[in-house]
Parts: sequence; C-alpha cells; structure tokens
Amino acid sequence: MNVVTEPSVYLVGRTTMDAEEVQRFLASEKTAWTTDGENGSELICELAGRVCYLSFGEKQGRRSNRAYLENIISMEHGSVLEHAVWNFVITGVSRSFTHELIRHRAGFGYSQLSQRYVDESETDFVEPDIIAGDPELHEIWLQAVTQAHEAYVRLAEGLAGRLERERPDLKARDKRKRSREAARSVLPNATETKIFVTANARALRHFVEYRGAADAEPEIRKVALAILEVMRREAPVLFGDYEIQESPTGEWAATTPHRKV
Repeated sequence: MNVVTEPSVYLVGRTTMDAEEVQRFLASEKTAWTTDGENGSELICELAGRVCYLSFGEKQGRRSNRAYLENIISMEHGSVLEHAVWNFVITGVSRSFTHELIRHRAGFGYSQLSQRYVDESETDFVEPDIIAGDPELHEIWLQAVTQAHEAYVRLAEGLAGRLERERPDLKARDKRKRSREAARSVLPNATETKIFVTANARALRHFVEYRGAADAEPEIRKVALAILEVMRREAPVLFGDYEIQESPTGEWAATTPHRKV
C-alpha cells in the first residue's frame, strides 16, 4: 500500500482533420479556404465556425487561425469549440475526486477502473495535503486507511473461500467478481483510482474555470490546473487566454478574461 499526494494526467488522444475530405467539401461548394493553422483541433474549430457563416473564399476575411478563434472566443461562440475533442487518462486520484468529476456531464465521457473486477488488495490511497502536512493528523489518516484496506483483504479472501464451498458451480471469474464487489464496501473515498476521460474544448474550459478556481476542492483543482497546463501546450489558441495566478488566499488558480464561453 502506497500513499499518493499528486495526480498524473496523460493526454492519449486528440482530434485530427481529414484534409482530403475537407477539400471535397470545399469543391462541392465551389469555394476555397486558406488558413495558417497546423493544429488539427484548432483547424476543426475554425472550419466549424466558417461553416456557420459560409465564410470561405472571398468572404473569408480573417486568414489567421489564431485571429479567427480569438474572435470566436471573445464573441462567446462556444458551440464551435465543442467539435475539438481530447482523451485523457487520469491516475493518482481518489474516489472522492471522481465523484466530483463525473458531475460534469455535458461534453464529457468517462470509463473508470472497476472495483468489481480489479483486485484492490494492492491499491494505493490518496492523502489530502491538509492532512499530509500535519504528522499527528497524517497518523490518524494512515491508521484508518490501513485498517480499511486490511478489512478489504480479509473480506475478499473470506468471501472467495465461502463461494468456493457454497457455489462450486460458479465460474472462477464470477466468484472473484462477487467477492470483490462485496468487499469493496469497506474501502474509503481515499482509495486511488484511474479514469479515462474524453472531453471537448468547451467542456474543458468550463471545467477549468470552475474547478481551477481558488475556492474549488483542492484535489480537483490540482487536476484542473494540470489539464490546463497540458491544454495550453496542446491547443494554445483555444486555451492561451488562461493564466495560473496565486489568489489572495495563497491558492494557485486559473483565471481568464473570457469566462463562460
């Protein structure tokens, strides 16, 4: 059993644009589109916006991808940003965190580690910073999660033995599943989990604004700021208006002049 205090965010997938199909569309409309963008996600957002107004060819106006999208963001035309999607794996987070995270539904998709199928006898636990920074409180927390973990192991082993005796007809996989799904009832919110997250640009901006704020719950704020750092590198035009600043209360938080896009 290990104690975890920092989350990890892995960007594992992103939107790309099919240039050949875009040219087929433009040809069917007897028009053309010129842009200096190279980032697939940002190109998709520009294309989506131009479809709204058919601003191709002579009507194109702004030829810079950055200028176009910065204007979209300033106009709060957020629906255009819903077409760019990214995929993340987030680890080193607690079940408390995922209970908060999955409240973000619009524009998000989730696939989380299953405690019914995955053996938690080797699991880690996520300790809040405010507890980890105090030796006496840390000891109380450590004792609590250790006892819960030991109880889980004993229950899982005892249930496995009982099912082996009473239900020998069950497949081994089903015996393991039934043992773990019951034993997990004693595991605390601090249990470390892993979650696969898919979200579009507009949903991510909303998440960063609310969960990266100074008054957000500390663990989810860590993740929000970590995602923002990734996205400022991944899609600087779509997320470059954000800054991470120290709040009056000493918390690092995300701020932007373009809220609720």
